[in-house]
Amino acid sequence: MAINKQEHAQWSSSFGFVLAAVGSAVGLGNIWKFPYMVGESGGSAFVIAYLFCLALIGFPILVAEWLIGRRGQKNPINTYSDVAASEGKSRSWSIVGATGILGGFLILSFYSVIGGWALNYITKVGSGSFAGQDSDSVAATFDAMLASAGTLTIWHTVFMVITAVIVGVGVTKGIENAAKILMPLLGVILFVIVGYNVMNGGFGEAVNYLFAPDLSKLNGDVMLAALGHAFFTLSIGMGIMVAYGSYLGRDVNLLSTARTVVILDTVIALAAGLAIFPIIFSNGLDPASGPGLIFVSLPIAFGSMGAGAIIGTLFFLLITFAAVTSSISLLEPTVELLEERTPMSRTVSTIVASIAVWLLGIAALLSFNLWSDFTIMGNGIFDALDKVTSKFMLPLTGLAAIIFVGWQMDQRSIQQELGLSNFTWQLWQIIAKFVAPIAVLIVFVTSLMN
Repeated sequence: MAINKQEHAQWSSSFGFVLAAVGSAVGLGNIWKFPYMVGESGGSAFVIAYLFCLALIGFPILVAEWLIGRRGQKNPINTYSDVAASEGKSRSWSIVGATGILGGFLILSFYSVIGGWALNYITKVGSGSFAGQDSDSVAATFDAMLASAGTLTIWHTVFMVITAVIVGVGVTKGIENAAKILMPLLGVILFVIVGYNVMNGGFGEAVNYLFAPDLSKLNGDVMLAALGHAFFTLSIGMGIMVAYGSYLGRDVNLLSTARTVVILDTVIALAAGLAIFPIIFSNGLDPASGPGLIFVSLPIAFGSMGAGAIIGTLFFLLITFAAVTSSISLLEPTVELLEERTPMSRTVSTIVASIAVWLLGIAALLSFNLWSDFTIMGNGIFDALDKVTSKFMLPLTGLAAIIFVGWQMDQRSIQQELGLSNFTWQLWQIIAKFVAPIAVLIVFVTSLMN
């Protein structure tokens, strides 16, 4: 039977919630997507835009989505509907929740394909396949993987099964426990690789590339890419944080928790850049080589290191762990919706949702091979899913969330819930009501005009 509000799950502790939220935020968005977007979008110009978007846009919207979710204690659609009704507003705000769930669903379909790449590379690196290979050989291996629909399907399926098993177990036993184990391990390995780079060349060039200001490359396209990635990496605008907030007790301080999540997310993203770009520069590779960056550059280094097979295996294993902690959060809103609004149990809801995501993922992976000639407005299915979510759905859904909190909900109750004094409350009002919404609109409209 569908669960009711009284049976709604809760995080076992605020610490567990923080780890789960960080696990959702710190994933492929930091380790796979951030470095290649830096390369494609002007290096430090993108980093500057990204940090700006995190602080003034990502942070308040993250808080807003948690607040909405905690108020509603249901799936994102019902949460928006019920909270709006309690504020005397139209229940049509549920459309925002539906759009968020759809966005997360679409993202997971291609996200799981990339998770499959990481799983595949665990076996490749561990077997020593890249030992002594040059960049051309490593790139050829990656291209061969993309060209094989069968290989991609197998690993995409394995990744989705892992995700479904964890989500099916439940919020505390599955999602929370997975985050407690996997995220600390990822951080340790990532910083070990940064330490290796400090000792082995290319590090100074990478630091300059990431942090030396170059505002000449800052334009509307870079700002939109940074905004989209801020939404992607913080898991906002896709129903996740509303769903996670619905499992949240009143004892958790939303502002301090959001600050912790944003800081950790940023540190991991920048560390990923310092783990990858020194290898790129020291091996004469192109930093703007796109989504395959991590699967071409890092294997070269692992192939030349004394313990490269061991470290490389751990690295891709932990990238997989990071991908899983994010994928379970992407699947959760859809599962929560099915569990609450249909007679299906959590297990059945998870199976149904996972199969639907898996099928769309098949279409996404086929765009690299059998369906490579099929395009949607000039993009293959994989790229189309990425662009429509990160550049359109996530910003607009997040914009709706901050407008809902800033302009539709009772402000006195929000001040009390956030525990803000008069000065900090006025600052929050300025950011939530004006800065964040206007910034999203300006960047979004500018991108449409370019």
